[in-house]
Parts: sequence; C-alpha cells; structure tokens
Amino acid sequence: MASASDLGSTDDYEALMSMTDVELLKSAWRQEKAAPEILQFESRLIKRVREQIQLMIEKYMFHIFATAELLTRLSKEEKWFIERCCVDLQTHLEKSVLSQLPYTYQSIFQQSVINDETDMVAKPQLDTFIVCKTKYYLGHIQLEDNADGEPDGSGSQKPLEEPFEMEPNVLYFVRYKAVKKFVEEGKIDLY
Repeated sequence: MASASDLGSTDDYEALMSMTDVELLKSAWRQEKAAPEILQFESRLIKRVREQIQLMIEKYMFHIFATAELLTRLSKEEKWFIERCCVDLQTHLEKSVLSQLPYTYQSIFQQSVINDETDMVAKPQLDTFIVCKTKYYLGHIQLEDNADGEPDGSGSQKPLEEPFEMEPNVLYFVRYKAVKKFVEEGKIDLY
C-alpha cells in the first residue's frame, strides 16, 4: 500500500485509507484492465480478502461441507481449505474432548446420537435482515412465506402479507430469505 509521501497529498492518503478492501480490489482490477502493461501484484490486499473469505468459510464449515449445493459454489482451493479445516477440527475434538464423553455424546454434529438433527452445526441465519438495492423493477416479492400452512396460534392459517415491489436504485431493508433468489440471479446487490 502506498504511503502518504507516495501520494500527492494527505487528502489523497486519507481517501485511500478510508476505502474498503472491496473498493481497493475493484480499483486494482480497473487499473490492471486499463494499463497497457502488467502492474504490481497487490499481495497484501489479496491476502486480506482471502482471509476474510476463509473466516466466513470457517464459521459455517461443517454446514457447507455437508451441503452439496454449497460445496459446488466453492473454488478448488476453498474446497481443499474447508476439507482440511473440518478434518483437523474433528480430529482435535475427538482426541481432546469427545473421546472422554459417553458414547451417545461423542458426535461433533449432534448433542446426542439419539437426536437425528445436526444441532451442533452452525448454520447461516437466512431470515436475518439485510440492506439491498435492485437495478431493475421487481414486483410481487413475497416477504413472509407461509407455504407450509402454519397456523397463527388460534388454529387458523396466517394470512400472507401483500406482495412487495422494489423500485430500481432504492435501498431496502428486508429479510435475506425473501430476496435470496434475486441475489443469486444477480438482480439484487447487497450493501
């Protein structure tokens, strides 16, 4: 990264320091694309971005490793990383803690082998709120899903909320699971 003396002024340096890694990565990509020669590899920036991605993978590693759809989204290097992390952590836990517990509690995935659910595996919370914006008009988005026909507590079925519409270039604060398919299709950007 450039120092203040490498840049024209202190204002330039402060502007550079306030940029996020994503903005720096975009800038490096634009510079590389526009330059008539190969520019200096931004190793520190790439290392930071890679570490951020690895932290996200580590947080949900067992969930990702057990979900075929999520595994297909990973690069070859990310798959190797997640496999190595899962094996290393499982081996460590089995040798240090789990082997000391009764058999029914020796799983890293379940609180007890009696329970079929993988309740010890951290999973992303898809109904968390996110800030997003769309480039296109999107109509009839169902924000609350009641496809499973859950009763509302009084025995009757909960009514569905009115469909939601999103105007282009407007920030919205919505639950991720309501717009997940639009994010995957590239129609909505997260902020």
